[in-house]
Parts: sequence; C-alpha cells; structure tokens
Amino acid sequence: MLSTGTRRTILRSTSRGPAAASLTGSSNLTPSSTHNHQLEQRRTLLGLVHAIDKRVYRWAKGVLPPISKTENIALGCGTIGFDRDIFSGKPSLQHLIDTYQPKITPEEESFLNNQVHTLCTLLNDHDVVTKKDFSREAWDYMRDEKFFGMKIPKEWGGLGFSTEAEWGGLGFSTEAVSRVLAKLATQCFDANATVAVPNSLGPGELLVRYGTDDQKEYFLPRLANGTLIPCFGLTGPHSGSDATSLIGSDCVVQKHPVTGELGVVASFKKRYITLAPVAGVVGLGLNLSDPDGLLGGVGEEGFTVALLERGHEGLRMGPRHIPLNAAFMNGTVEGEDVWIPMTSILGGQERCGFGWNMFVECLAEGRGVSLPAGSIGAARSVVAGVGAYSRVRKQFRVPIAEFGGIQEAMAKAGSDGLITIAGGDVMNAIVDNHEAPMVISSVMKQNCTERGRRIVECGMDIAAGSAICRGDKNYMGNAYMSLPIAITVEGANIMTRSFQIIGQGLTRCHPHMADLLKALQLPPSEEKQAVKIFVKQFHKIVGHGVTNFFGSVSRGIGATFSNAIRSKKAYKNGDDLLAFHEKQLLRLSANFALTADLCFSLGGRLKFEELLMGRLADALGAIYLGYATLHHYNRRRGIDGLEALTEHAMLRLEREAQEALYAASENFPGPLGPLASTVMKMGCFPLGGLTRPYADPSDTLTKEVSRLLTTPSEIRDMFEEGIYSAPDGTIHQMTDLINALPICIEADKVATSLRREKREPTAEETNLIAKADALRDALIQVDVFEHATAEEAQPGYVRPALQGTEDRFATLDKTVFREAA
Repeated sequence: MLSTGTRRTILRSTSRGPAAASLTGSSNLTPSSTHNHQLEQRRTLLGLVHAIDKRVYRWAKGVLPPISKTENIALGCGTIGFDRDIFSGKPSLQHLIDTYQPKITPEEESFLNNQVHTLCTLLNDHDVVTKKDFSREAWDYMRDEKFFGMKIPKEWGGLGFSTEAEWGGLGFSTEAVSRVLAKLATQCFDANATVAVPNSLGPGELLVRYGTDDQKEYFLPRLANGTLIPCFGLTGPHSGSDATSLIGSDCVVQKHPVTGELGVVASFKKRYITLAPVAGVVGLGLNLSDPDGLLGGVGEEGFTVALLERGHEGLRMGPRHIPLNAAFMNGTVEGEDVWIPMTSILGGQERCGFGWNMFVECLAEGRGVSLPAGSIGAARSVVAGVGAYSRVRKQFRVPIAEFGGIQEAMAKAGSDGLITIAGGDVMNAIVDNHEAPMVISSVMKQNCTERGRRIVECGMDIAAGSAICRGDKNYMGNAYMSLPIAITVEGANIMTRSFQIIGQGLTRCHPHMADLLKALQLPPSEEKQAVKIFVKQFHKIVGHGVTNFFGSVSRGIGATFSNAIRSKKAYKNGDDLLAFHEKQLLRLSANFALTADLCFSLGGRLKFEELLMGRLADALGAIYLGYATLHHYNRRRGIDGLEALTEHAMLRLEREAQEALYAASENFPGPLGPLASTVMKMGCFPLGGLTRPYADPSDTLTKEVSRLLTTPSEIRDMFEEGIYSAPDGTIHQMTDLINALPICIEADKVATSLRREKREPTAEETNLIAKADALRDALIQVDVFEHATAEEAQPGYVRPALQGTEDRFATLDKTVFREAA
C-alpha cells in the first residue's frame, strides 16, 4: 500500500508544467497537448495507487475472518475510556483522579453499619457450610431489609439510595454494593454470593433498563421485597467458559395451537445457575429462531431473554450442585418444549434478539464489581486476622511475625490486598460514572479473583494448622474453598486472560482498529467507500505504531535512568512516589501500546495465539492496577505507612508488566514473528537488560510492610475498614484476634524490658503478661468435635476401623500388653 507521502510525490512529478516536459525530449509538444499528457499520466498513476489500495484491502478482507453477528454486537456494547488511554500509550493519572471518585451517601453508610452488621450477626459461617443453607431467620432478614433490591429504584420498592448511581438511575450505588458484598465476605462467603447475584447480573437490573411497563409493575416490587428471589439461566452443559454460546438452549417462534397467541416453544438445559434451587423467577437466555417469519419485522432472531416464574408449566428448578464445600444455592434449570408467550419475553416482542446487548452491558458489574468484592473481603480478613495471629502465635518463644518467611507472605498479602482494593475503588467509580467498560471489567475479574486466591493462600500458609481445621474458629477455610469458584464464574480465568481481555481490547480500545474492522465488514457494493476508510485507518495505525516506537524508546531510556539514580528511601516523599511511578507506568504503557500495534502483523491468526494474548493481558492488568493504586494513594495519602505499602505494590506491578512484555518479545509468533520480536525489543528494551530495571521489593521494604501489617498501625486500621466486628461479649475468632493484638504486643514489650533490665515484674506487669498468655492460649486453639457426622452421633455407633480392631482381638488369647508380658 502506498503511503500518503508517496502519493504526493507522484502527484508532484506529474504536474511540473511545460519545463518538465521539455526535459523528457518532448520539446515539439504544444502547451495544450503537454497538459493533456500530464493529466493522462496523473490518471494512470492514481489508478495504479487505487488498484494497489484495493488489492491490499481485498487481501486484508480475505485474511481477517468474518465477524459474526454476536461479535459485531459485542463490539458495539459497553463503553471505552481509561482502557483506550492505555492502548493509546498515553494514559493520564491526573485525568483518572479528576474523573473518578468512589463515594457513598450517608444513607448507604448507615445500611452498612446497621443492616449489614445485623445480617452478619445472624450468620455462623461454619453452621451455614455444614447445613448447606442459611437459617429461615437470615433468609427473612435479607428479604425484609431488601438485600436483594439494592439496585432497584425506590419507586419500585427497592433501596434506591443513590441518586447518582449507575446509568443515572435511582438505585444503590455500585460503590455501596461493593462494600456490602465485601463486608459480607469477611463473615460468610456464601452470603456474599447470595446477595451478589440479584444485584449484578439478575433480572432485576435488566427489568429496570429494558422491561415493559407491565413487567416492571409486576416483577420489580416482588424482587425488591424478596417475595421473588431471582436467578439468571445462561450456562449450559456444553457452554464451558463461552456462556453466551447458548448451545442446547433453543426456542422457535410459534402460535399457540389453541389460542393462536404468539410465543415461543423452548427447550433448555442450564447448569451452574446460582440461586436456582430457591429462585422464584428465572431470566432465561435462549437462542431464538423464526423460520416462518412470524415476528413480522418486530424483533429479531438471536439471543433472547425470557422471564419464567417457578411453577411455569414444563419448567424444572430445584436440584442442586454443591460447588466444593460452599453452601450458596446453585443448581439446574431445565425444560423441554416449554410454551412461553411473548409477554414473558423480557422487554416484549420488540426485544427479541436483543439479549446480547442486555447481557453485555450488565456484565461489567458482575465481572468488575461483584466478583472482586469477594477478594476485597478476603484481603481485609487476611490482613486483619492473620496479621494479628502472627503476633499472637509464638514459635521458639518468638512471635512468628518476626520470621522472614512469614514477613514475605504477609507483605505479599498486604500489597496484593491494596492492589485489589484500589482496583475495586476505581472500577466502582467508573460504573457509577455511567460507564460499562468491558475490558477493564474483565481485567478486574481475572486479576482480582486470582490475587484474592493468592492472598488467602498466604494467609493459610501463615496460620497453618489453625487454618485447616474446620469449625467456628476458622475464618479462612471457607474463603479458601470459595475463591476457586469465583475464578470459574463468568468464564474461567484461563479464558479471560488468554483470549477475552486482549481479543476485546484490540478491537474495542485501540484508537483506530474499530473503524478499520467496520470497513472490512462492508458489503462488496460499498467497496469504494470501504477502501477509502480502510486506507485512512491503516495509515493511522502505522503512524500510531511509529509514534509508540519512538515514545517507547525515549521513555524506556528515561525510566531506566530515573531508576538508577533513585534512592531506596525516595518513596517516603509522597509527591516523589507519585511522580516516579507515574513515569514508570507511562513507559510501560508505551511499551504495551507498541506491542499491541505489532499484534496486527498476525491478522486473523491473533485469536489463536493465546500465549501471547495471555502475556499482554498480564501487562495490561498490571498497568491498570498500577494506576488504580496511585489513584488510591492520592485519595488516602496521610495514612501513616501508606507510602511503604504503595511502594511495595507498585514495584511488584511494574515487574509483572515488564516480565510479561519481555516474555512476549522473546516468543512473538507468526510468519513475521522474528521481525516483530526485533522491533519490540528495540522499542521496549533498547539497551537490552539495562532497560529492564524493575525488580522485586527489597527485603528491607518487605520487613517494613510486614511490620505495619502485624502491629497496631494506621495501615491496619485502613484494612479493618468494612470488616465485620462481633459485638462485645461474643466469641468470634477474627474479632478476638484483632482485640488481642495490642495486649500481646504490650506484654512482649514488658517482657523484653524485664530481660534487658534484669528485674522482676510489677503486679500490673504480671497481670498484663498473664492476660496476654491466656489470650494466646485461647486463640491458638482449634475446634474439636465429638462427632464429625450425624451418623457418628447415633447411639451405639462404632467407627468401622474400631469394629475391625475389635473383631481381630476377638480371635486372640491375650488382648492387653501386660497379659502378653
């Protein structure tokens, strides 16, 4: 393809006037014939240029696989914003700070401090998991206090606290929903999951946006007050992580054989449907077809959502799955040849085929808010509970918080916790700003659920035996078993990381790719216009790549230099901390944007290069979360110790992004892979290893962060915000650990002073040490059960192994050692 500059050169060479003609030996041509000759020459060359452009366009159209209707809808759904800034290579921290501020109203704050707190007191996590259900009292309280209607406007009976909430609505703000879910997760993960579904991807939110007046009037009040518990039936047995494939969930438009009413006949087999066993209404995802043209131009074929109440003829709901050891309701929704009238299609007949739009625009909240909220709760629990435990628990007469291995795990949990909380704050603010960012929501889901799993694993490693023995004293075991479930929801993380994030990102967030793709999808009848658009966007992509290349080189060298001269203690100055790390993120953003441009060398093959896309997803996630972490620091600066924790988190994120990009440069695939790899290395790492300056945090910083997390500090206070603290006089392991921490630390100081001064303790000191010892002894205990199962509790029950022992002894003459002796 000829560049714009080449075209201009050609045009100049064909319009030099009579003097140019005489130089070619055509001195006997008249001025008129010379002019005609030049015009002919110009037309010939322009025709050649257009022919080349057309050939390149047709080649690109042939290489790129056709975009399906579903993919085309997805490209038009949701919003783009800060994710596009990263793909452009020019994100702005100041823009992020100025645009997004997470906030909740006083009324929402009151709900957190009162209703959510009360619900937590009604939940015993061990009992819930053992009985695989909540008590009737807990279910009724959730209904009466409208936990299932936080996103439903007040006019329909919902909580409707925030007038600035999502989509200009009148429902509970996204930030408030996130905080509710996170607090519930600190007491009972099953409550978190149960409350999350109706307030994220549930029929309630879809009804508010798309329902008919009759549907809103009937369903919304019943959903708001909990009369109807909702669920959403999407995933089938053959869907895997492609939930919207709707394999085996088909419906055909027909007229009722008796009444003649227009509707659909549907067969479906759904599984993994949260709340299905107790739901009163299900939003059912179906693939609608209209072979006889009965829709008559009102509505279309394709993904359609139907609303069916429990008891609908032919609908079967009730059987349960048991995901690992979790207790939240999850099960199947099935039916064969079920008649569904058009009045039960969500939004009515005109919304037939519109389900993808509904689903994708609502998905941002489920992926980006509800699932990360569980990880935020886990982060707060681990730092608050395990941080205290590491000081309470002693080994070799020393608190285990003083051991290097514990410090490393604690610091990782703390910085991952900060990253998760910061990412959640920005994501919530984005959604409350009336945006539905598909790419960032996928980054949040994949990154935060994975970090949540790592955080709990660190906590489990530190708490060791006390974390694996089930019972009331174990506040982590159920979270440990629940987070892998969250990782599979809305598409398993492997798919999200290795396909979805970059697959969507390149097409949606690249500043020039969407228009180029649209041009390639135009029909042959519009080829002339398509070629013009294609050429224009192609040149922009090339220019974008060149700009990113030189920007990447200059920023890479500059970032390397600033790293080399930076003091290890520079982070203690907040302004310097922000300026330094923003500079590193700008460098990494330019590196990422260049790499994204180079991905176009793969054409349609990119969607099969999942190893490359996974590495780029890692880099994108680290960059976004890095900006979110700086955004958090800017909002919360003034908290003593936040600089150290932020520094620890930023160093880890920058290393993650660097290593992901370096691995991509070492393994760039495709026929042009060696060339792309060379360009990428020259642009991202122009001085080789010297321009890969990011390393893990120093041991000194790691020890400092661990100290902040395991001793009374403002950092611990920050993590304890929003966790459930049991009322005084209640036995509650995490609350008791938090309350015991200052007592145990003070007692340790006294003991150290007594040894140093070689003196006897005073009466007051003796009481303090005794109190701390008693607390330690109580808090390191684990639960013991006389009977592990209901069968063991039956009178006369003897364990099978002991029955065998008795039978063997019955055949022996001597049954006691002393008799044998």
